[in-house]
Amino acid sequence: MSQSQASQHEEEEEVQASGPLLVQKLQEAGINAQDIKKLAENGLHTVEAVAYTPKKNLMQIKGISEQKADKILLEAHKIIPLGFQSATEVHARRSELVHITTGSKNLDALLGGGIETGAITELFGEFRTGKCLYIDTEGTFRPVRLLAVAERLGLNGEEVLDNVAYARAYNADHQHSLLTNASALMSESRFCLLIVDSCTALYRTDFNGRGELSARQAHLGKFLRTLQRLADEFGIAVVMSNQVMSTPTLCWSKPVGGNILAHASTTRVQLKKGRGPNRQAKIYDSPCLPESETTFAILQSGIGDPEEDS
Repeated sequence: MSQSQASQHEEEEEVQASGPLLVQKLQEAGINAQDIKKLAENGLHTVEAVAYTPKKNLMQIKGISEQKADKILLEAHKIIPLGFQSATEVHARRSELVHITTGSKNLDALLGGGIETGAITELFGEFRTGKCLYIDTEGTFRPVRLLAVAERLGLNGEEVLDNVAYARAYNADHQHSLLTNASALMSESRFCLLIVDSCTALYRTDFNGRGELSARQAHLGKFLRTLQRLADEFGIAVVMSNQVMSTPTLCWSKPVGGNILAHASTTRVQLKKGRGPNRQAKIYDSPCLPESETTFAILQSGIGDPEEDS
């Protein structure tokens, strides 16, 4: 028993060592504790987050002057170097990327091994295509579906629910502010996956007409940039579902969000309805995956592979 506890303690230390550095680390570099508290209150809970933040954003924090911002960034960049590195180092880091299984072998193969960590995977399609497995159309979280997946995988359902944090966004500003709360949670506990459903739904109602298009896209761009920062900062996988809009003149549907969202997503997957529980998934855009498609199924116990016709 003591050996098991010691092994578990060593594993926790390894995770902590390989994870992000808490912003309190800057106090060792001579940054005032009050300034560190202000950084944390504004969603900068790690040294990585501080290092990735533009100087003008730091200066917008009450009590952080230009001189303080320069000093904070200087010390953060000493801890988190942001300069050039060799392609060999990049290749080695890419080879160690973790992929999270979807539950379907076909879908995992399509995604190059599963959902990639440190990246944003976008799922888009019309209604009834399977974008929202655990969320109903009115935005209500259904834990019973998650329990069904846990049962299929032989996991303790109560423990699974305890390891999932859920929040419902009621407007675009609230949706963005929830990422600050998510950052605080991730700095306290180890999370692997962040799901946003649906990333553009609130923008379609909170910003109306062409007159607010520029403001909408700017707000959406900040939201997506924060998502990517969380993926880089904590090494998590980000999955977001997206709605589509019809283009009658072209007789096809395209994802909402325009170029802002298209450039922010690492991998974009288009979903289509199939026969019965079956769905079609196609790589719509990816920097490293070829254009291909596959079939998966939405079962009572979660995502799986379609049953072969007898």
